[in-house]
Formats: sequence, C-alpha cells, structure tokens
Amino acid sequence: MTVTLPLVFVLALLAWLIVRSMRLPAWAWVVLILFGFYLAHTFLAPLIDSGTRTATTIVNHPGH
Repeated sequence: MTVTLPLVFVLALLAWLIVRSMRLPAWAWVVLILFGFYLAHTFLAPLIDSGTRTATTIVNHPGH
C-alpha cells in the first residue's frame, strides 16, 4: 500500500507542530509566511526547488 502526501502538506504539518510546541505569537506566523513568499521570488528559489526535488527523490528511491 502506497500513501502519497504532498510535500507542502508535510511541511505545513511540521511547521504547525513547531509553532505549537514553541508557542509562537500570531505575528511570528505572519512573518514566517511572508518570508516564505519573499524567498520564493529571489534568486534562491531555483536552488531551493532543486534541493527539495533531490531530497524527495532520495527519500522515495533509496539506493538508486
């Protein structure tokens, strides 16, 4: 049986757990979300995308 989860769902769940455990105020959530949108429009976006795709491939196909 294969379970498929979108990476954005996994990252959102991880972020939610971190924020809940650290008890960050609402303004910190907003800053982190805005930082993510800002980062997506910089020269680092292709590097982040490439690194994410490589890590996903490694996790999904270990030993290949």
